[in-house]
Amino acid sequence: MSGSDGPLTVEELRTLVDAGQIDTVLIAVTDMQGRLQGKRCAARYFLDEVLSRGAEACSYLLAVDVDMNTVDGYAMSSWQSGYGDFVLTPDFATLRLVPWLDGTALVLCDLSWEDGGPVAASPRQILRRQLDRLADRGLTAYVGTELEFIVFRDSYETAWRKGYRDLEPASQYNVDYSMIGTGRIEQLLRRIRTCMEGAGMYVESAKGECNLGQHEIAFRFDEALTTCDNHSIYKTGAKEIAAQEGMSLTFMAKFDEREGNSCHIHISLRSADGEPVLAGDGPHGFSPLMEHFLAGQQACLPELTYLFAPNVNSYKRFQPGSFAPTTVAWGMDNRTCALRVVGHGPSLRMENRVPGGDVNPYLAVAALVAAGLHGIERELELEPEFTGNAYDADLPQVSATLREAAQLFSDSKLAREAFGDDVVEHYLNAARVELAAYDATVTDWERFRGFERL
Repeated sequence: MSGSDGPLTVEELRTLVDAGQIDTVLIAVTDMQGRLQGKRCAARYFLDEVLSRGAEACSYLLAVDVDMNTVDGYAMSSWQSGYGDFVLTPDFATLRLVPWLDGTALVLCDLSWEDGGPVAASPRQILRRQLDRLADRGLTAYVGTELEFIVFRDSYETAWRKGYRDLEPASQYNVDYSMIGTGRIEQLLRRIRTCMEGAGMYVESAKGECNLGQHEIAFRFDEALTTCDNHSIYKTGAKEIAAQEGMSLTFMAKFDEREGNSCHIHISLRSADGEPVLAGDGPHGFSPLMEHFLAGQQACLPELTYLFAPNVNSYKRFQPGSFAPTTVAWGMDNRTCALRVVGHGPSLRMENRVPGGDVNPYLAVAALVAAGLHGIERELELEPEFTGNAYDADLPQVSATLREAAQLFSDSKLAREAFGDDVVEHYLNAARVELAAYDATVTDWERFRGFERL
């Protein structure tokens, strides 16, 4: 295909369509679960109609469970309201080629109601609101997300038929940093890397991880919204490429009793003129802004954990000695802490180690910004650095269950001030739906434990 890889202008897209090189344009939004949802538009129709008018989609996309079942409890969309449409308006800054699909481009959309009002519960809108608050202080957030995944040699269809049991991982032993381990599936990893480069992302590296078949592909940091957009596109693309290779991969937080899939999130701040502002002359090389920002993260982590760990399965990652945190503490380059500070000078940044691979990046980054602003606005004093093994320390604990985290989120004055009652109640209903489904499910563990012996 001729034309530049990655980001496209509308005129470049038009040229490719006229040349018969692009015939499909995907228009997508990110739902509550962090998934891309939308439509496959004929390219000519996209240029003639969607380009200027946008498109419509059912508002139930932000009011269903993970199985796309309609559920009660959402104020914005229900049987009572008739499940009307909202409007999808393309953000042309996200327009790009999709190299793993023939003749295809993609654009992400913002959501609004028919009267033009924003859809407050839209993840992208929630993040935009927090970034606007940051911009009011002359600050911009730069973010990197580090997604881990587990690769299986079974196709998605085979995995489904097997009930996700007895799957064959892509490696039979711990391949953390192993060149042999990544080499075994380099065909898949290379396709993902090169396709993401072609979609406009800056790929840094791929490496093996601890669990069987587990790997990570890292991307260069960028402005917060861009990183979250790329994160969602990458997750979808990686699954589609694996499927094309007759394999499957999962980003779920905890697939088995071994190490879970993390999504460590790095965040730093810059001034309006692009200068890093977290480094300074204080202890650890911190500026006063960094001290307040980090203090806000520590103070707010318990009540915002739900936005980092949104599913029942998310909380099974938090095990001692697993490289997933169990205590609320910050430390310098200390992977036992929930909040790890890394880098120095212009590269100084904070890493939140709570999120898993199932996280919705827009909600998690919005929570990081809201927590940081809480610390900055109140000039919170930073607690001393924790040194040693945080797993064994007498420290506040990371929420152990979704039920606990959801209650803290519900009670959070900060969350309601930062996001609004409507957003908080919307996502609390999602937690209630998830918990009700889990509480009603009979698991394999229960059957094996009780079928004969109880």
